[in-house]
Amino acid sequence: MFSRSPNPPSGAPAPFYEKVKLAISEKIATGVWQPHDRIPSEAELVAQFGFSRMTINRALRELTDEGLLVRLQGVGTFVAEPKGQSALFEIRSIADEIAARNHQHHCEVLVLEETQASAEQAVELNVKEGARIFHSVMVHFENDIPVQIEDRCVNADRVPDYLQQDYTQTTPHAWLSQVAPLTEGEHIVEAVRASPQECELLRIKEHDPCLLIRRRTWSSGQIVSHARLLFPGSRYRLQGHFMS
Repeated sequence: MFSRSPNPPSGAPAPFYEKVKLAISEKIATGVWQPHDRIPSEAELVAQFGFSRMTINRALRELTDEGLLVRLQGVGTFVAEPKGQSALFEIRSIADEIAARNHQHHCEVLVLEETQASAEQAVELNVKEGARIFHSVMVHFENDIPVQIEDRCVNADRVPDYLQQDYTQTTPHAWLSQVAPLTEGEHIVEAVRASPQECELLRIKEHDPCLLIRRRTWSSGQIVSHARLLFPGSRYRLQGHFMS
């Protein structure tokens, strides 16, 4: 659900910036603009609405504060992922899940590197395109059977020691939870088809169904990491628990 600023007093005309906010919110709510879509620039919105640049800037700033938009300096303004889509799910460390079943966990680290943020990674981490980030790819095993491919990008400024950890002894989730305690999380779940390379890593057939969880975590208002967690559908299920 999208949040909006309180309505003006009865009979008073809505401020111009509120009209801009309402127009943008409606385009997002109706699906005209999808998550990750780049919206028109301030200059284009000025021309479209006929309002001042200051008015447009305030509308975009407030929508960003409310979580509807993500603004990247020098890149543009994008529609944010809607929050709360999978509020019932609490995703723990894969190692903890496996241990809870009295099974053995181990991990193979395929990639552990410093790199520059692509346009997509910049949006996910709310950093500038080309900014220094960390990237890791690993496969998690349960009793020597591959059960998850974890592809994670990390805010290097927020957790500068990420590359120095031994992820055969701990997991990124466990270590990040210690150094940057989770204050907010976002989960997006979808059914996907794995790539040929992913099928090989997971030891599954080309058309076997997979479950993909995209997970972003915040600590003290800053995005710490974005993870792409891919599971073979036959080896994983989601379980949620909630109280009213």
